[in-house]
Amino acid sequence: MKRSILFGVVASAVIGLNLGACSDDDVSTGIANEISSSSEDAANEMPAGTSALIPEDTISNVSADTALTVPADSSTVPVDTSAMVPADTTIVPTDSAAVPTDSMTIAPADTAKISYVLKPYDGPLANPHKGFTVPVGGTWTFVPEFEYGPYGELNNRAWDLITYGSGYFQWDSLNPGEGVYNWAPVEKILEACQKNGLTYALRVLPYTPSFIKGNDTPEEKYDWTPKWVYEKGAKKITAKTLKEGYDATVPVWDDSIYLQAAKDFGTALAEKYDGDPRLEYIDIRSFGEWGEWHASHLVGSEMPSAEIEKDMLKHYASVFKKTLIVLPSNGSGDVYTYALSLGIAKRDDGFIGTPGRADSLVRCYKAGLPTIAENLGGYKTMLTYNDVIPGGYLKWTPQRWVDAITTAHLTYYVLDQDSDDGYYFYKDNKALADSMTHVIGYNFTIAKAELLTVTEATVTTNKLNIAVRNSGVAPCFFDVYLVAEFVDGEGTSLAQIGKTVHIPKKTFKDGMTQEFSFTHEVPARQTNVAALPGVTIALSIYESEEAYKKGENPTVRFDNEGLQENRKLYLKL
Repeated sequence: MKRSILFGVVASAVIGLNLGACSDDDVSTGIANEISSSSEDAANEMPAGTSALIPEDTISNVSADTALTVPADSSTVPVDTSAMVPADTTIVPTDSAAVPTDSMTIAPADTAKISYVLKPYDGPLANPHKGFTVPVGGTWTFVPEFEYGPYGELNNRAWDLITYGSGYFQWDSLNPGEGVYNWAPVEKILEACQKNGLTYALRVLPYTPSFIKGNDTPEEKYDWTPKWVYEKGAKKITAKTLKEGYDATVPVWDDSIYLQAAKDFGTALAEKYDGDPRLEYIDIRSFGEWGEWHASHLVGSEMPSAEIEKDMLKHYASVFKKTLIVLPSNGSGDVYTYALSLGIAKRDDGFIGTPGRADSLVRCYKAGLPTIAENLGGYKTMLTYNDVIPGGYLKWTPQRWVDAITTAHLTYYVLDQDSDDGYYFYKDNKALADSMTHVIGYNFTIAKAELLTVTEATVTTNKLNIAVRNSGVAPCFFDVYLVAEFVDGEGTSLAQIGKTVHIPKKTFKDGMTQEFSFTHEVPARQTNVAALPGVTIALSIYESEEAYKKGENPTVRFDNEGLQENRKLYLKL
C-alpha cells in the first residue's frame, strides 16, 4: 500500500514549556569601551541557524548518550500554528525516510523546536578554581571589626570578586622540632576560608628581610628557619641588607642539613594536605628571601645551584600528586623549564611594574598549566610609579591591567596585596574589575540552545542541543560534569535529561566551543514533563557527579542571564 505522509503538531509538547521562567535582578555594570577582550563579545546571542558564528575548528560534538553532531536546523513548515505554540517555536516536517515501509498507512512523527534566548550575565561572575585573591592574614579577616573585610563597614563588594584567599606562615612555627608539626594555625585559616566560600593558597616562608630594622634585630624576627635545623649543624652566615647595610644572619641555602630539613617539611606538608579541597595551590618556598628563590636584597647571600633547585622541585613533585604546586616568582631559565616538565605551575609577582613579566608566563600556559600572578606592588603604590624604564617602574593603568591578564592567559591573579584588601582598587575600577571576572581563567557561556520534541506512536522524545563556549583566556583545569534537567516553577527537578556529561580537566580550552545533546524519552500514555505548565530547563556544572546525585547545588556558574541563587541556569524563551 502506498505510504501516506501527514504533517501534524502535538501542541501539548511545547505549550507548557518555560511559562514560569524567572527574571533576574538587574545589575548595571559598565564595561570599559576600550577593552577589546571583553567576554561579552564572545557571549553574544546566537540565533538558531547561525552556526557560522562559531569557528569550525573549535567545535566538538558530544552527546549525553553517544557522541554526535547537533542536527542542523530543519525547514519551517508553512502552517499557521500560532494558536497552538509560542511564537518562537518552529514546527518542522518529518523526514519521510524515517517512516517505515510496510503495508500499512503510518502517521509520521510530529516535531516541535524551541530556540532559547541567550544573553550574557550582567555583573561580576566569580567561579571556583580561577579568578582573584586578596590577603587573608588570619581569621580576623572575617570579623566585622576588620573594616575592609567581607563583614566590615568598608566592604564595597570587592569581595564579590574574590574566589580564594592567600597568605603565608613561618616555617619555624609549623615545624618547631624535628619530626614535630603544628598544623593548627593552617587549619584555622582553612576552616575560616571554607566557611566563607573561599579556598586558600598557602605559602610557608623560611626567611623575610622585611623585618630587619637594624643590626640588633633578633634573628627570629626575620629568619624563620627552625632553630633545631641549626642545632643539627646547618650553617648560616652574616650578610648585609642592600640598602641600609644592616647585619643579618642568613641560612646557607645549599647546606645539606638545611636541604634535608626542607625536603622533610615538604613531605610532611604533602602527607597532611595533598588533595585537600580547601587548598587552591601551594608555593614551593624552600629558598631565598620570602622563599622566592632569590637573594637580591642581601649582600653576601647566594642562591644554590640550578641542580640543587631542580632536586628540590623533583622532591615536591614526587610527594604532591593531587594539589597544584607552584614555582615562585624568581625561578627561571632551566629551573623554570624543569618545573614545567614536572607539572609545576609558575607564579610571577612583578606584574605591570616590570616589563615583560606577563610574557614570561606564556611558557607555563603553553605547557598546559595555570598561570598565577601578583603585581609588583600594591595598587596605591603602583599609581605613584614614574614610568621610567630602566631605572624605575611602570605605573598601574587600566589597559596594562587588562593586557597582563590576557597576555599571560591568567587563571589566578591578586586583586590587591595591600592591607585594604582591594577596597581602593575596586572603588576606582569597579566596572572594569567586574568585566574581567568574565575573562580571567575559563568562562563558560551557552552560545546556542534548542529543544526538539518528537512525538511518535509509541514514544515522545525530547532532545536538548546546546553549544557551550569557553570565552575566557585559559582552559578549565579541573574536571566538570554537565547536567540538564526539567524543573518546575519551584525549582524542583522533575527529570534529568539524558546522562551527565563528564568534561576532563584541561580539555575544554579557551576559545573552544563544544556541542552537547541530551535525550529524554517518554513512553506513550505517560506524562511528558516537558509539556507541563511552568516547566523549564535547568543547566548545571558540578565538580563531581556524586555532588549532583547527593542533591547538592552546582559550583560553577554559566555566563548567561537566567542564573539562580543555587547557581543553576534556567533557559528562557
